[in-house]
Amino acid sequence: MTPKLHAAKRTTLRKKVTVQRIGMVIKLKPGSADTYKKYHAAVWPEILNKISECNIKNYSVFFKDDLLFGYLEYHGSNLEEDWAKMAADAKTQEWWAIMEPMQDPLPTRRKGEWWANMEEVFHLE
Repeated sequence: MTPKLHAAKRTTLRKKVTVQRIGMVIKLKPGSADTYKKYHAAVWPEILNKISECNIKNYSVFFKDDLLFGYLEYHGSNLEEDWAKMAADAKTQEWWAIMEPMQDPLPTRRKGEWWANMEEVFHLE
């Protein structure tokens, strides 16, 4: 389930940190919105900690008409390694086992993606 991402990048010269902005989308199965929102109103602390440990900041999920749009900023040096670390975590696997049955991946997603990665076409800072 580890997403293969093609993220927009920006380098901050002061800190020499590469920030990757990542947008992704997935559908929710009809009737799943209330349960999905309930879980995300009280995300387990272990999940929040793992997200932070994997160098992810400014993470948001938006909802409209059974579509979810996720946005995050990656502040690490090896995205694939951090995704693998997250995917190997037992509590994350438990969380995903609850979330996945509610989700309906887009048929146009790339091979290996669960959430479909989006192309950034505009950014203003």
